[in-house]
Amino acid sequence: MRHNNAGRRLGRTTSHREAMFRNMVTSLLNHEKITTTDAKAKEIRSVAEKMITLGKRGDLHAMRLAAAYIREKSVVTKLFSTIAPRYKDRPGGYTRIIKLGMRQGDTAPISLIELVEEDMQPKKAAKKPAKAAAPKKKAAAAAPAPQEETAPVTSLADPAEACEASAD
Repeated sequence: MRHNNAGRRLGRTTSHREAMFRNMVTSLLNHEKITTTDAKAKEIRSVAEKMITLGKRGDLHAMRLAAAYIREKSVVTKLFSTIAPRYKDRPGGYTRIIKLGMRQGDTAPISLIELVEEDMQPKKAAKKPAKAAAPKKKAAAAAPAPQEETAPVTSLADPAEACEASAD
C-alpha cells in the first residue's frame, strides 16, 4: 500500500526526478510554455506555482529560495520582475494544462503546460438584475457617454490657456 507516498515516480530515481523537475520548471518560467507528457505536466504544475508564489512575496528570502531551485539566474530575475507582478491579484492557478493527444513514437499522452495570460478580475457577488431594468440601464449608460467624452476635452483646454496667459 502507498500510504503517505504522494507524487509520481515516473520510472526514475529520486535525484534524477528532482533534477528533471528543476530543469522543466526553469524552462517553463523561461519560455512560459512547454510540451511534455501528462504525468510530468501535472507534477511540475505544483512546483511552478510554488515558485510564482515565492515571486509574489518578493523579499530577499523568497528570492534565495527560488534561486536554490531554479537553475538560471536570468530566469529568477524574470520571475521576480515580470512574471510575479502579472499575478499579484490572482490567488493561485497560474498554470494551465492543455491535452494535445498522443505522441507518435510510443503513444504517450502529451500536454502543453503554460502560464495563464489573461488578467484576472476578482469575482464579485452575483446579483441577478430584473430583465426590465437591464435595457433601461443600457439606454441610460449610452446617453451620458458622449457628454463625458466632450467634458474632459474642454476642461483640459482651459488650464492650458491659463498657463500660457500667466507665462506672458
